[in-house]
Amino acid sequence: MFEKLQRAFWKALTPDLIAETVVAPAQNLVSDDVLRALGGAHNLNSQQRVALTRVRVQLKDAGQLDETALKAAGVPVMVLAGGVVHLLTGL
Repeated sequence: MFEKLQRAFWKALTPDLIAETVVAPAQNLVSDDVLRALGGAHNLNSQQRVALTRVRVQLKDAGQLDETALKAAGVPVMVLAGGVVHLLTGL
């Protein structure tokens, strides 16, 4: 019972969170220009929507990331260690 109450509490505090699902790279969550700025589809290990306004992408080679092109496309980016990139969408 406590777990149900705890889940309901967190859901009320964070209504924009989306269930944990990892999308195969073949199914793109981003536009073509953003995909090119990430180094192409071959450079993606995984993509995952983590909130209504955020997509987490795991890159094979973080050196292929073009932050300037992402900013030009209107997508602010947070680059984390290990090739993980958070794309802020829908702002």
